[in-house]
Amino acid sequence: METSIWAPLAEGLLPQRREPGQLIYLQDTEAREFYYILSGTVKCFLSSPDGDERTLTLHHGGELIGEAAFFDRQPRVSSAVAVTPCRLVAVDRRQLEAVFARHPDLAVSMLEYLARTVRLLSAHLDGAFLQADRRIARHLLALPADGRGELRCTHEEIGSSVGVSRVTVSRVLGEFDRRGWLRTGYRSLRLLDRPAMEAFLASGNEP
Repeated sequence: METSIWAPLAEGLLPQRREPGQLIYLQDTEAREFYYILSGTVKCFLSSPDGDERTLTLHHGGELIGEAAFFDRQPRVSSAVAVTPCRLVAVDRRQLEAVFARHPDLAVSMLEYLARTVRLLSAHLDGAFLQADRRIARHLLALPADGRGELRCTHEEIGSSVGVSRVTVSRVLGEFDRRGWLRTGYRSLRLLDRPAMEAFLASGNEP
């Protein structure tokens, strides 16, 4: 497995462990730290006052969670829970400043990561106004690819994230596959024609 660019964040820190179903942080709480996932899968989700949940995205080993609220010093806008057994480190401001002092180039990568997080949250805010196929396309375009260019997600995870059924996800992905925009695999898929999918998202035509 490739070494994540965020590996320096873990220098000198003892990893924490979370079992499936364990909360990592809770919506509306103070963000004194963010987390670097060493291994495992974490679900970030929104909760409504009446108890409904909406999955934002799934994060895997090598990724960050909770960084947006940490940087703007506002209450967390989402919660995070372990989906699989996880190992992660909590990064506070003292640790981050020390890492930036040793690895100044990492600050630019952090800005890029924050921009992607903001884009993902914006997509969820207005995604309800899009048809199912465009919501799925937008979600896939926002997901980070691994070192092989693959997106790690299942049909159930995509459906939970955009608010459609697994059957709808399968139908839409099948159509995208037939058009040559992506190839599906076991618990993953690979985008083959990102420009075509971006053009579809911007258009008013059905696939």
